Amino acid sequence: MSRVLVTGGTGFLGAHVLVALLKAGHMPRTTVRDLGRGDEVSDMVATGGADPRSIDIVRADLTEDSGWAEAVAGCDFVLHVASPFPGGSPKDENDLIRPARDGALRVLRAARDACVRRVVMTSSFAAIGYGHAPRRTAFNETDWSNPDAPDVQPYIKSKIVAERAAWDFVAQEGQGLELSVINPTGIFGPILGPDFSSSIRIVEAMLEGKMLFAPRLCFGVVDVRDVADLHLLAMASAAAAGERFIAVSGEPLWMIDVARILRAGLSTDATKVPRFQAPDWLVRVLAPVSSGMRDLVPQLGVQRRASNVKAKERLGWAPRAAERALIDTARSLLDLKAGRL
Repeated sequence: MSRVLVTGGTGFLGAHVLVALLKAGHMPRTTVRDLGRGDEVSDMVATGGADPRSIDIVRADLTEDSGWAEAVAGCDFVLHVASPFPGGSPKDENDLIRPARDGALRVLRAARDACVRRVVMTSSFAAIGYGHAPRRTAFNETDWSNPDAPDVQPYIKSKIVAERAAWDFVAQEGQGLELSVINPTGIFGPILGPDFSSSIRIVEAMLEGKMLFAPRLCFGVVDVRDVADLHLLAMASAAAAGERFIAVSGEPLWMIDVARILRAGLSTDATKVPRFQAPDWLVRVLAPVSSGMRDLVPQLGVQRRASNVKAKERLGWAPRAAERALIDTARSLLDLKAGRL
């Protein structure tokens, strides 16, 4: 049983990581920017089926130096999950890049000074599979996104820069501190409260009938519970030190695939499932618009495959199917809307 710090316990992934730690018998501590949100952490963890009473909640902000020495004190491991995510595209890309990079370095510096054994950092597939020419082979952990490519947006660049900075810090100033990195694709799965990730908004929009047509977007899917489990595996396994691990359930899905999975998976539910298929006349009107956006939105029509072989073979990771993650996402959203969550 270890004392483990989780940064960002109010987040979608952070709360699931806390649940996984508690169920595994560890003693978690988590950071929040506002101690007034401590009850949110407890409520989400309880919804996840764990007893939140043993969680130690402390204040620390990724944009400030204060609080981090106290947060990591006495911890064996740090799971750095928190990261800024934009509500929209910033006017200055450094408004995203600096907080992501500097926040990661604050956590690593505090962990090193406190003699923490290992930090497991949540990065993203965004740091692996972007800025490359089209390819059929799957991306793996040896790949890095090209931050100078024209299709690399500020959020993607922030993940590249933050992860690169973390590896450089450990190599040059880590003084024996170990680092492992998890690179998830789109994270889905059951929500634990009203605060959830932007990827969940895709399913929410479909359930509410707000998505009039399926854009030609393709992305990897992984269940949040499996991402949490992978963090624990990377924390405990000697084979994970100094390694990256892609978290993806399998082959990427097109947006229309997501709609079809939800319709099929919810067809037996008592809840009314809205139609995802736009009328033919609307499809005809929007088709040239969608085609014309291809030059403006580089992600349209692009398929990026990612390999999960390393996580499976080295750590024994066994992710759920993408279909299960998406259906459980939808059912939890319906529960939230019905007041059952």
